[in-house]
Amino acid sequence: MTSPFDVDDLRPRVQKAVDDFVATQREILDGVSDDLDPLVEAVTDLLSGGKRLRAAFCWWGYRGAGGADTEEALRAAAALEFLQACALIHDDVMDGSDTRRGMPSAHHRFAMLHRGSEWLGSPEAFGVGAAILLGDLCLSWADELLLTSGIPADHLGAAKRVYDEMRTELMAGQYLDLLEQARGGGSVERAMRVVRYKSAKYTIERPLHMGAALAGAGPDVMAAYTGYGLPLGEAFQLRDDVLGVFGDPGETGKPAGDDLREGKRTVLIATAMAAATPAQAAQIRRHLGDPGLDATGVALLREVISETGALDHAEQLITSLTDQALAALDSVDLQPPAREVLAGLAYAATRRSV
Repeated sequence: MTSPFDVDDLRPRVQKAVDDFVATQREILDGVSDDLDPLVEAVTDLLSGGKRLRAAFCWWGYRGAGGADTEEALRAAAALEFLQACALIHDDVMDGSDTRRGMPSAHHRFAMLHRGSEWLGSPEAFGVGAAILLGDLCLSWADELLLTSGIPADHLGAAKRVYDEMRTELMAGQYLDLLEQARGGGSVERAMRVVRYKSAKYTIERPLHMGAALAGAGPDVMAAYTGYGLPLGEAFQLRDDVLGVFGDPGETGKPAGDDLREGKRTVLIATAMAAATPAQAAQIRRHLGDPGLDATGVALLREVISETGALDHAEQLITSLTDQALAALDSVDLQPPAREVLAGLAYAATRRSV
């Protein structure tokens, strides 16, 4: 059975659009200095492969709304891969993550370059500075690829308005996430607000809206995409939170329990704290956010999260939200095969192991 990510040959076509655009940018940077090669290589490695989740939802939002299969629309959808690269690079800096998809994160990669070259100053400071600039560069490239995609001006203008709102929501969600970390976490409601704005809207709902706008869709399609995309986006992030604690490093590409070392104040943690006994709550407070947390500490926190019922609650919520999303697909007529592909993407987003 064909993966929902591969209908319309989407993944290889997005990869080609990304590679072609990076090749063009490489020529510009080569004209500045050969010293910029590591920037291009870091972007190339980060954007090689992957599911292309945001591009896929944008594409099928577009196709479901009646958009024709064109390379112009494909390039517009591929622009979201550069926005995602920006978000990942900056997120790793904020979280202090050393790995991404089984490779060194951007700031760690540039710190190793500095250290290996025996340059002056702090390797860590150099790595953070380079990663911030690289993320900014990807954000700029996302705009450029979208605006030069070749989409007619009226539809492009409508999609750009969605894109602008999506970026604002993403940055707001990132700040709320930082705020929760600084405050030491809080209610499940506050944790879910972070989920909605940092991940759910940005990953699924807004890419769908952007695709619908590229096709010139009306408010009925937009409403249906919200009914599908928002709960599915929340389920997607909840699955990500579960994998951040219980995932297999061989499949996730990150060390076991990395979210626990980083002290992420997820819905999973907020739920566990709300149901914990005083002794269990003390264990969470003692070990969560400890950068030196070892396998024993990870196992202890996993046990507390399971015993409080937080893991079961997350799994039940993922199932409920996914069912809600799938039901919303029946509220509007979509062009085939978009309905079937979007249903497949829902399962792929919430039942994944990575």
